Amino acid sequence: MSAPTMSRSDRDGLARRPWRGTVREYDLFKELTVALVVVGLVIVGLSAIFGSPDEPSVTLKSWAQAEPADFVATATAELGGTSETAGYGPPYNTTADATQTIGAFDLQSFSGVQLPIDTAKDLVITPLTTLNAPPSAALDAWNAASDTEKADWTAAYTDALTNAPDGDPAQVATGDYGPVPVLTDALLTMASQGALDGVLNAQQSFYNNDYTRTILFLGDGAYFGDLATAAHLTGDQWGMMNETGNTPGQSWLWLFSFWYQIEPFASAPNADLLVVLLMLVLSVLLTLVPFIPGLRDIPRWIPIHRLIWRDYYKKRAAGRG
Repeated sequence: MSAPTMSRSDRDGLARRPWRGTVREYDLFKELTVALVVVGLVIVGLSAIFGSPDEPSVTLKSWAQAEPADFVATATAELGGTSETAGYGPPYNTTADATQTIGAFDLQSFSGVQLPIDTAKDLVITPLTTLNAPPSAALDAWNAASDTEKADWTAAYTDALTNAPDGDPAQVATGDYGPVPVLTDALLTMASQGALDGVLNAQQSFYNNDYTRTILFLGDGAYFGDLATAAHLTGDQWGMMNETGNTPGQSWLWLFSFWYQIEPFASAPNADLLVVLLMLVLSVLLTLVPFIPGLRDIPRWIPIHRLIWRDYYKKRAAGRG
């Protein structure tokens, strides 16, 4: 026998009846204020204990001021074409035998040199020409020299910096270094004053939105890597942290970085290429899961989802019963 239904007029009349039950004072504003204060204090407390450090951005200025010896050594390598960027190959240059390959498969060279970078010209010489008082004599001497002379000067100065106490350019022994000390010292001063960051970023665009050269320059030195080591961000320690600034966190990269920790990727000279291809294969397999017999049946054989959604399946079973 079905329950009697109430007409709309009866429902409206019931709703208009005065409440004769117990009445208790309820301060919604007070509850909201207390909740916000308590939650706010908890958030601030937990952030102070477990929050990641808000590190300032790493710039050429901060590098030059913190590690001037490393900056000068790196600038010398850029001049001599011996830095990592100078020998990287595509998409920056055409250095022979620099690409990662699998047999004859050379994915790195497929698109060619799309971001051409001459480390001596783009990272040192051209920025120095933008100064109000550029080291004209040193620039003229460098531009007039042969490739052999430039290589000899930078190699000799690199050795001298290595042998100097703490790599200090001011304590380098006397030698034939050509204009290299003058050029690197001028670039150090330019970077310390904060001018080099803006010049490098604006070489390809009026707006300072291309940080390729700055990042490559930083990566060629030891300072940037030392900061990563101090923050446990070199890949040999697992965990999560928040990115500073308005940028997404790097947790989505965990699957890429995971493969670099295991063999054969960990020791492979072409690890980047191997990892990229492996992730491409895994992505295709993930996309095709609904169409691959056997693989698509794994959830039926190992029903972990039923454990997670057990309440749903209980209600569903009860409804059928």
